[in-house]
Amino acid sequence: MSALELKIPPPVVVLILGVLMWLAPRVLPSLGFQVPVSSVAAVGIALAGLVAAVLGIIAFRRARTTVDPRKPGETSSLVTVGVYKLTRNPIYLGDLAILAGWAIWLSNAIAFIFLPLFVLYINRFQIEPEERALELKFGLAYTAYRSRVRRWL
Repeated sequence: MSALELKIPPPVVVLILGVLMWLAPRVLPSLGFQVPVSSVAAVGIALAGLVAAVLGIIAFRRARTTVDPRKPGETSSLVTVGVYKLTRNPIYLGDLAILAGWAIWLSNAIAFIFLPLFVLYINRFQIEPEERALELKFGLAYTAYRSRVRRWL
C-alpha cells in the first residue's frame, strides 16, 4: 500500500489538474491550436462527463452506500445497475470527460498531457485500492461483476 492510496479525493485531483491545464496556454502559448466547433465539442464532452458522474452518484445514493471514494471499506452494497452496467467507474469516467472537455476548450497541446496522467493516477491510487477493498468485502460477486464490466469503458 502506498502513502497516496485513497488520500487525495478525486475531485481535488480534478481541480489540481484543471488548474495545471489552465496554466498550459499561459506557459506555452505556441502550442495552442484552433479546432472548428471546439467550444461546442468541449461543452458537449464535459456535459456528458457530468451526466455520467451524476448518474453514478445517484445509483450509489439509491443503494444507500457511501459515495466517499476514500473509504471503500464502508461500502454497504455492490452497485451493478444503471450506469454501472456500462462502466465500473462512471464517476471517474465523468471526471476524465470533464477534463477532456476542458482540454479541448483550452486548445493547447500541453493540456492534453494531463488526461493520461489523470488515468494513471486514478488507476493506481484510487481504483486499484477500491477494487481490493470491494473484492475483500463482496468476494465472488465482485469478481463476477469485474469480469462482466470494464473498468473505464
